[in-house]
Amino acid sequence: MKQRILITGASGCVGQYTAKWLLENSSAEILLWLRDPSKLKSIDAKNPRINLLIGDLRQSHLFAKELEKVTRVIHTATAWGDPQRAYEVNIESVKSILRLLNPERLEQIIYFSTASILNKNLQPIQEAFSDGTEYIQTKAKCLQDLERHPYAEKTIAVFPTLVFGGKVDGSGDFPSSYLTTGLNDAINWLWLARWIKGYSKFHFIHAADIAFICGHLSTTTHHPNREPGQGALRKLVLAQPSISIDEAVDILLKWRGMKKRPRFPLKDWLVLALARILPIKLTPWDRFSIKQRHFIHHPITTPERFGGKSKAKTLEDVLLHSELKRR
Repeated sequence: MKQRILITGASGCVGQYTAKWLLENSSAEILLWLRDPSKLKSIDAKNPRINLLIGDLRQSHLFAKELEKVTRVIHTATAWGDPQRAYEVNIESVKSILRLLNPERLEQIIYFSTASILNKNLQPIQEAFSDGTEYIQTKAKCLQDLERHPYAEKTIAVFPTLVFGGKVDGSGDFPSSYLTTGLNDAINWLWLARWIKGYSKFHFIHAADIAFICGHLSTTTHHPNREPGQGALRKLVLAQPSISIDEAVDILLKWRGMKKRPRFPLKDWLVLALARILPIKLTPWDRFSIKQRHFIHHPITTPERFGGKSKAKTLEDVLLHSELKRR
């Protein structure tokens, strides 16, 4: 059967890295679902293997014929900010797309969630349902629905951690991720951050490494879930090994040629107290995140797990590829 791979959110950072990988490493026909084709800079939309589906994700009925022929799906599209739109895009549109897929043709679905809804052992956090933002809550609810769906055995849920990609000044062919764009803001606050001792750890991953993992999964034979203790739906947290906030600050200081300073511990209670004194409004999810402190997971998945080589194994690699200026 001819492979037809659908990528939703195809004009985004991860979507374009993934589409580029598939063009260079497979012979599949690629369907790119996006709203604004002018944002597609990294690949040639006139390539005979590319088929553009231009429209809102909430209008899946417009592409019923195309979806019926799809063999694999890489669902990166998401929405946040507006509660109604988040619900419609992150939950209802997913249901609509699944209804239009042909079960006799469909081999695999790679569904993008977020590592924020999982605990360190890759189990859902109950607070994600009760205290999460509209984005967190809808992602948690959609994952719950997918675990019960008839396509669960065909589904791989991927949970990216902090995603970097593109160049810090937005000049590259690939879109810059929000975190990469925010590196300049992080640099502007280094004068303060170097005085504060943090207690948190986190993971990160580069969009190119996400593209390799998803490309490998979508071009190899799909098997029932072999991950222990997960059930029918497979869960993969996409991440490099965790680092601490203090380590990240040290790396940025060295990158910019700035001196370290004695650090004063920033305790959870102090953050909460400052939020009461200063005009800072904390959501229930903010408060949970402060108490959670460490956002680490086990196991994690890197390109090396599938015989690949990470583009950015370290934060220094991330800074290099982002072309963040040195001092």
